Amino acid sequence: MKRIAWKSGRVTVLSVVLMGLALVLSACGGGTEGGATSQVAGTLVISGSTALQPMVQQAAEKFMAQNPKAQITVNGGGSGTGLSQVAQGQVQIGMSDIFAEEKEGIDASQLIDHKVAVVGFVMVVNKEVTVDSLTASQVADIFAGNITNWKEVGGPDLPIVLVNRPASSGTRATFANVILKGKQEAPSSLVQDSSGQIRKIVGETKGAISYLALSYVDSSIKALKLDGIEPTAQSILDGKYPFWSYEHMYTKGAPQGLAKAFLDYMMSDTVQANLVSAMGYIPVSKMVTK
Repeated sequence: MKRIAWKSGRVTVLSVVLMGLALVLSACGGGTEGGATSQVAGTLVISGSTALQPMVQQAAEKFMAQNPKAQITVNGGGSGTGLSQVAQGQVQIGMSDIFAEEKEGIDASQLIDHKVAVVGFVMVVNKEVTVDSLTASQVADIFAGNITNWKEVGGPDLPIVLVNRPASSGTRATFANVILKGKQEAPSSLVQDSSGQIRKIVGETKGAISYLALSYVDSSIKALKLDGIEPTAQSILDGKYPFWSYEHMYTKGAPQGLAKAFLDYMMSDTVQANLVSAMGYIPVSKMVTK
């Protein structure tokens, strides 16, 4: 009887120990959606491209919900700001619509590029503009000041109001490279780096025209075709629509800790297969041959 009682007690003790060990292992290494774990902790500051900001913000919120000890702050400011701040060590990750090598004054040799998506850009106008499509040449002439009234391109007798981005904007750099192709821009009285503000100004200003990431287009503004081509993910993938760029998240040196965990999450199926496409971006893996 004593032997049986001792065995019973031993089994009980082992069960308790094993249960406790399982709980510890679960807390330390249990995987969660997208590869994030509950052990990821710390503070991460990201800044830069407002074209990429909405997606990174949503990804950060989902990541923090899975990792309550992680605190991620996502700021805009434009690609130039993101590249400058990450190069100077002011933030851990800088978002950019352009390659760091393209930005004057940035020592790209210290930065590591993490391409996380592709973004399409689109010309947008106030909804009172009846034009549905412009050629790239017409857009260039409009922003160069050679075309100043919508009636010159088949629209209403309405002055064209240019809404531009500042020099620090990666979206503006892409616009200059793809659309302007060396043409000198006319001075614009309306300059705004926040994509949300660009959308608001265009929506409220008669005759206004600007350019935005596809992810910002809503019913308050009108998106135009470019050379008759719809600005869609498929037209970009088919090589028909030229106004797009990679979205970069740069780190100064190899990412560590929370920065690495979050970048891994950005490239996970959870984000790439779901969030990226749902928000109007293109998974970077689809552009491997471009």
